[in-house]
Amino acid sequence: MPHAPSQNAKIYYESHGEGPAVLFVHGAGGNHAAWWQQTAHFMPDHRVPTVDLRGFGNSDTVADGPDSQDFPHDILAVLDAAKVERVVLVGQSIGAAAALKAAVLAPHRAQGVILAHSLGGISHPALAPLVKADRAVAEKLPVIDRLLTRSFQETERARTFLFKQVGTFNKATMQDLRNLTSGGPTLEQIEAAGIKISFLAGERDAVLSPATVLAAEKLVKGSRTNIIPNAPHSMYWEVPELFNAAVRGFVRELYAA
Repeated sequence: MPHAPSQNAKIYYESHGEGPAVLFVHGAGGNHAAWWQQTAHFMPDHRVPTVDLRGFGNSDTVADGPDSQDFPHDILAVLDAAKVERVVLVGQSIGAAAALKAAVLAPHRAQGVILAHSLGGISHPALAPLVKADRAVAEKLPVIDRLLTRSFQETERARTFLFKQVGTFNKATMQDLRNLTSGGPTLEQIEAAGIKISFLAGERDAVLSPATVLAAEKLVKGSRTNIIPNAPHSMYWEVPELFNAAVRGFVRELYAA
């Protein structure tokens, strides 16, 4: 199994297909295998690296729990090991923050960043209270109801079970992650790095509201937003055809720029 050395950890990754690269970064309940519906879709005409951030999947765990400030370095280590020079980074939830930080650290490697169901940890005083308010509403729900719609859970029992099982291969949990909300890039840092940002949101996201995403879009110069009707926080899993079509549209625009 391929691993990339990243500071004090070995980071597992896979790479499938050939063509313009699109790297997927998982959220807190996922790992590289969570992207099975995206890898199969994109690999016929794109190179598709996937990664297990430290503490997740087949990557090393670390003492005292993973420091989220190391996640961007894990991504860049995978790009080096896989010999990917330039890439569109697609991050889901907390993986979006890692993807955006990686792009700011190495803007020459990033063709663009797609922030799925996340603001990517962007540091701005107008956004922090909106994210906090959304989080307070989400925390009133059972965890699974924050991620998948109740109708999907009832009609797609096998896929719901598999969704939960993917997370059992992780050593880290959300509670184990350190510095999760610190060190986010400022608007000035993003603009100085020349990072092109696309926001992908779900109309029924119980964790981050479309209104909050649209507020971020107004602040980030040149950014784009696509809000998918009836889609939940884990759109990539529940309605992959909609997620994949939206990502493909953004990827096409970013590589054409």
